[in-house]
Order: sequence, then structure tokens, then C-alpha cells
Amino acid sequence: MKKILLALLLVGGFPSVQATGETDPLSKVIAGAHRPTEHKARDQYRHPGQTLEFFDVKEDMTVVEIWPGDGWYTEILAPYLKVHGKLYAAHFSADAELPYYQKSLKNYVTKLSKQPDLYGKVELTELQPPEALKIAPDDSADRILTFRNVHNWMQNGQAAAVFNAMYKALKPGGILGVVEHRGSSKKPQDFTGASGYVSEDYVIALARNAGFEFLAKSEINANSKDTKDYPEGVWTLPPSLRLKDQDREKYLEIGESDRMMIKFIKPIQAFYRAAGLSPV
Repeated sequence: MKKILLALLLVGGFPSVQATGETDPLSKVIAGAHRPTEHKARDQYRHPGQTLEFFDVKEDMTVVEIWPGDGWYTEILAPYLKVHGKLYAAHFSADAELPYYQKSLKNYVTKLSKQPDLYGKVELTELQPPEALKIAPDDSADRILTFRNVHNWMQNGQAAAVFNAMYKALKPGGILGVVEHRGSSKKPQDFTGASGYVSEDYVIALARNAGFEFLAKSEINANSKDTKDYPEGVWTLPPSLRLKDQDREKYLEIGESDRMMIKFIKPIQAFYRAAGLSPV
């Protein structure tokens, strides 16, 4: 029995539950009419279906989405998990000092409230380090997903604290999925994350320092056209286009940034320690 449990935990949980006759529910959600046209236009860069498949997200799982912004991925995760799973959205605190954080949270809450049939089961939590770090109950999440946020935590000097919080919320055997603007491996890492680009080695080090183990990485969201040397950092590229009309066509041709995609696991030994058992 212990070996069976170990095998299930190593793959991130128990088999998914799907309705009889239902095929590819994730693709149906991604193609859904509820997603704005401008959001669907970014699928060519973000590859949401392949990304969530790489992170092995199943519709019966408990998932935490970290700093969901305007809800681009929430539009996919919430309806996908609505029936059999659970989605925590760890957004900014309502007491955040920066007006940007307050406005972002307000817009997100408004978005959820307008379509309760899709988003009514989303549970909002707070991630505002260093004070608010309880993103979900301890050892409760099958998956924690963060999309292009690591550089923000670096700018605030809170990256280590956030990785520790994610580790605490994951189940032993659960997976952390990280998507981030990938910096050049030939340049020293700017630990403030000012350009928006972060090296894979640095992300891996942050995760390992928190207790995670590296599982795998994917090139699904790679972009070889991205030279990573722009006047306004990653925000020079679309969708931000901070230089506005200056070299606009050039940056549109490059497209969105080159992105790493890495998954980590909370080691199975954590399960045995919590249960007072010895590893097999």
C-alpha cells in the first residue's frame, strides 16, 4: 500500500475524474466564448493548453494561481476546475500600499463578480510579502502556478519568502510550475530583476533553497528572436510596447519574450516526515 501511495504522490496526485464521454475539456475551455478576443490572440505566445499539460494540471486538482493579474489564466483555470477541482487565486492585498496593486485587485474582483457561473467558486487569498504569505492551507495544493512573476518578487527583495510560502502550501508530491522571462545565461544575474529577465539557474536556485527538487523544463514558450537587450527591458516587447511607436513593427515581429518553463516537486520525504513514517 505504501508503494502505491508513493507512486501516486510522485506523479502529483490521484487520477483525474472526467465525465463519461467528455473529451479534452481543457481545449474546450481555451476555445470558450467567455475569453476575450485579445486574450485568445496571445495564445500563440503563451500556449496555455501545452503549458498546463506540461505542468500536468488535471480538472480534479486543487490549484493555486499566484498573482493572477487581470485573470488571463483564471479564465482558463476557473472553468476547468469548477466541477471537480478547486482554484485559489493568490492576489494582492486590499491593504497594499501601491495604488497599482489596489487597482489590479479591484479589477480582478469585478471581473469575477460579473460571471459567477464561471468564477463563483474561485477563492481569493493574499500574497503581499512580507506580511501576507498564506496563499492556501498548508499541504493542500496539488499544483501552484506562477506566470512571469519572479522578477517582481526580486524587485521587492521577497523572492525567497514567496518560494517558501509556495512550498508550504503544496502537498508533498505536488508540483510548482514556473513561467518566467528567460534571461541570458551568458550575463550575470541582476538580483533586482530590473529588466524583467531572470536566468534559469537563478530560478532553480530559489526553488531548491526553499526545499523543492527540479523535475523538468520545457521549450514550449521559447522565442529565439528575443535578444533580451532592450531600452525598457522586457516591457519593450509586446504586449507592453513601452516605446510606443518607436520601432514598433520591429518589436511586434519579435513577439512576446523568450520564456522558461520549469516544474519542481515538493519532495515525497515531506509526506513521510508529516506522517511520522520512514521513506521506503
